[in-house]
Amino acid sequence: MISTAIRLARVGSRSELAAAVLMGLGYPCVMIAALIPDIWMFAAAAAVTYAADWFLHQRGSYLVNRLNKVRAGLPIRFLLRQLLLILLLAREGLAEQPLFYAAVACFLLFYGLQAPHGALTTLIRLRRTMPVVTRNVDLHAVRIPDAPPRALLRRSTEKMLHLDIPATAGVIIAAATGQYLVGYVGTAVTIGLGLLYTAALVPYLRRKRRVPAAPAVLKAVQKWLSEYQPTIALYFSGSEESAYQVNMWLETMEQVEGRPVIIMRERGLVAKLNETSVPILCVPGGQHLMAMKLDTVRVTLYPANVGKNIHMLRVPTMKHVFIGHGDSDKLASVNPYSKVYDEVWTAGRAGRDRYALADVGVRDDDIVEVGRPQLAPIETWTGTPKHPIPTILYAPTWEGWDNDPGNTSLLLAGENIVRRLLEAERPVRVIYKPHPFTGIRNKKALAVHERITAMVQKAAAERATDPRWAEHAAAAQSGQSAARAELARVEARLAELTKPGRAGGDEAEESRVSLADPHRLAEIKQLRAEWNDAYWRSFGWWEHKVVTGSEPKLYDCFNESDGMVSDISSVVSDFIASGKPYAVTDSAELGVEEFRRQNTAVRAAVILSNGAKELDLLLAAVADPAADTLADARGELKKYLLGPDEPTSIEQFDAAVRALAAKAEARNAGVEQRIGSQAIGELDRESDSEAADVAGAGGTGVVEGGDNEGNGAEATATVAR
Repeated sequence: MISTAIRLARVGSRSELAAAVLMGLGYPCVMIAALIPDIWMFAAAAAVTYAADWFLHQRGSYLVNRLNKVRAGLPIRFLLRQLLLILLLAREGLAEQPLFYAAVACFLLFYGLQAPHGALTTLIRLRRTMPVVTRNVDLHAVRIPDAPPRALLRRSTEKMLHLDIPATAGVIIAAATGQYLVGYVGTAVTIGLGLLYTAALVPYLRRKRRVPAAPAVLKAVQKWLSEYQPTIALYFSGSEESAYQVNMWLETMEQVEGRPVIIMRERGLVAKLNETSVPILCVPGGQHLMAMKLDTVRVTLYPANVGKNIHMLRVPTMKHVFIGHGDSDKLASVNPYSKVYDEVWTAGRAGRDRYALADVGVRDDDIVEVGRPQLAPIETWTGTPKHPIPTILYAPTWEGWDNDPGNTSLLLAGENIVRRLLEAERPVRVIYKPHPFTGIRNKKALAVHERITAMVQKAAAERATDPRWAEHAAAAQSGQSAARAELARVEARLAELTKPGRAGGDEAEESRVSLADPHRLAEIKQLRAEWNDAYWRSFGWWEHKVVTGSEPKLYDCFNESDGMVSDISSVVSDFIASGKPYAVTDSAELGVEEFRRQNTAVRAAVILSNGAKELDLLLAAVADPAADTLADARGELKKYLLGPDEPTSIEQFDAAVRALAAKAEARNAGVEQRIGSQAIGELDRESDSEAADVAGAGGTGVVEGGDNEGNGAEATATVAR
């Protein structure tokens, strides 16, 4: 029931729900107290509304945003409380007293201050917004001043509105005690603080406090590009939740031959990226990106099919490659959009065959098998459980955009899977790691996720008090305490290392100071390894666990587990690299034979029905190698899906980059010979001038969209080949 209320109220926790309820009850109570009138009831109810509002804003509650949509935003709520205070004074018979007029004048003046204060904060933010956001890019050619103190701009509207507290408190006390001087002092303090806050913003409008104009910044970026001369680019556009699709390629980009650069389109994504030594260039404006000279880039890699890809695909001097963000039997892995790229790189032979079977227009000659360089951290199974009892990872994928019942096991089988694992005759440990997109499309999936989380947490609590595990818990207590202390130490040090610049610096300032420090990056990498080790030691090998967020990573969960249950997704293909037993759920109930026929990755899997009764076969294979009848099949499937172990994936990847770069060079040389003295890029820029004008007028949104954006795919197809 509480979970249902949380969903309906659009809040994220019980505490947020309690705050929402208090706020919802507080304002009617303030109104009733003003009408009765009852000063102390008014004071108590007003205090509750202040506290509830503050708490919900601190939590970033979605409910707050919804209230703004229905014209009940924060300024309106504060104004309502002030008007009700005026009503209270009138009902108390103070309408002819100077206190009444002082309160009215104070709140009118204070409300009038909101406009200049809001205008100043908006102007400061706009004038400190650069056309690019960078990391590991040297922008010394432009002067980027320090950002205003964080206290001035962060949640500025909320802070300004809360300056009415002295006036509200002073007037209430004055009305209750007859000490009117307290009310006058309170109103004066509110107006004074409001004026001071507004005045404190004015110096940051001066020219020397602003970042340089867009042309100067873009000129500096172009100068850096001409000096750095990148040869390979990773291009990405997407939501903040999709940052993992870039993060999975960071280590590969660090290892690849040549001079790599990462080009992104959304400002919010930059902060979501892991630490890396690769230069990152975020260019939100399509017109700015299309005006940049990227003449030295020969190969551009695309992890996702999105409409904004067109702004890079239009450049003919480079070759374009779809690398994806996973290798699976999902329909997204054979998207017809892939026809726009010069090549499509897959992990192994399975990807090539997948496109041939789908017949979506991707030619076999354009497919290159490069392995999966990201899988290097995955440990190979030894054949026996890592701990005295097996650990089973349940890692379902999300529900997808089309509500296909075969997308995820979560909706129809998730609770059955977890329940059977928790109630297994021979004890196992359960690690539940949901997909980060779970619930964004289907709220039923979110509800199931919450129930599964509750199931795992309840089972963990019960196991903590079970006498069967008491001896192990006692023996491990000191080690776990030491691991938790180690976690705290590592997290504190990581927090220091991963916050470049001054505390409170904005994205412009961080772009100025975020040059890569090899020693710092090496320490961060070492600390992350230490964190991961300490994390798994901080609780018992028998304790069930729900793992969400970016840490620990999915591959860390692979290494900690002895078997996995998942769905048709790249998670399964990646897990096969470990050689461990796994199970996949036939959520659409196709039947075992048909399910195997349609999905390559399940040929060596235990196939589960939605009832999950077949889980015993997986648990037997994990516990006893003699019962593992699919071991040989997993070995063959690994090679088919992921390619051979030799040469290594990164060597295959580098070879593919070199070969395609050579094709780009040959193409450019041929064009240069044909057009004579005219520069290659000049001809291209002339033909794209109209497109750039459209983008500058706001036309970039025309092609922005999801994987199957029609406009983006159609427009891109005209320039890809």
